[in-house]
Amino acid sequence: MALNRVWLPSPCYSSRQGASVRIIVVHTAEGSTTIESLGNWFANSANQVSSHTGADDKVNTVGEYVKPGNKAWTSANANPVAIQIELCAFAKWSPSEWNKHPNMLANCAQWIKEEADRFGIPITKLTASQAQGNGKGVCQHVDLGSWGGGHTDCGSNFPIDHVLDMARGGGSGGPTPPSPAPPSTKAPPFPFPSSDYLSQPDGTSHWHDGHGLGNDSVQVRKWQQQMANRGWSIGVDGIYGPQSTAVAKQFQQEANNEGYDTGGIDGKVGVKTWGLSWSKPVT
Repeated sequence: MALNRVWLPSPCYSSRQGASVRIIVVHTAEGSTTIESLGNWFANSANQVSSHTGADDKVNTVGEYVKPGNKAWTSANANPVAIQIELCAFAKWSPSEWNKHPNMLANCAQWIKEEADRFGIPITKLTASQAQGNGKGVCQHVDLGSWGGGHTDCGSNFPIDHVLDMARGGGSGGPTPPSPAPPSTKAPPFPFPSSDYLSQPDGTSHWHDGHGLGNDSVQVRKWQQQMANRGWSIGVDGIYGPQSTAVAKQFQQEANNEGYDTGGIDGKVGVKTWGLSWSKPVT
């Protein structure tokens, strides 16, 4: 299935001036955790930076910031010959943390497949010397060395071989994403007093939206990941914003229609909605 490409244009691009694309470069964003927040960063012309594409945990969806025919500004001298993606991730991630983001890895693999088809590039992992020379294939930002800006992403634990195997494995239909873990049916204990809830600020002292980081962000992320496991399209970023509110409200309406008591259809995740997020069968 072809990726859903969400157009979030950046003004930071220029002409390739006749250069041919020969390398597919994978980066980590090192800050933004959603394609939308990454798009906001690239949309600011004062930042003088961009990439062609970004990927987060949304199923089969990427953000597109610069059209493939133009040059994005993210790897210095390599930009004219590169097509580039930023993963909403961090180079410091451990193998276990990368494994928590199968949708992001599948999105990256599908994007590599589509761009390899577009530019006639083999899905081959390049060495640093090949990437900086005349090689055609796929590399990480670190492989470009000082020629590409001297960065170290995507980090030593990035599972590039697994991603390239997925990119190669789908033939004309694209890679086969990993099977998601079935959603748990046992809810963890509600992490706050029973009067509290996950919510955007509402003028009370009972909401938790994750912006304070710490435990709030951990609990928001835990609920978001469970909803993603259930099949909802939701960013897993630890921030309870409009998207999380909309998912919660739709889930509450669905559960209410099936006879469950969610405690209200208000987009706030209190004790009852929290428990049903794990215990209610997926329908």
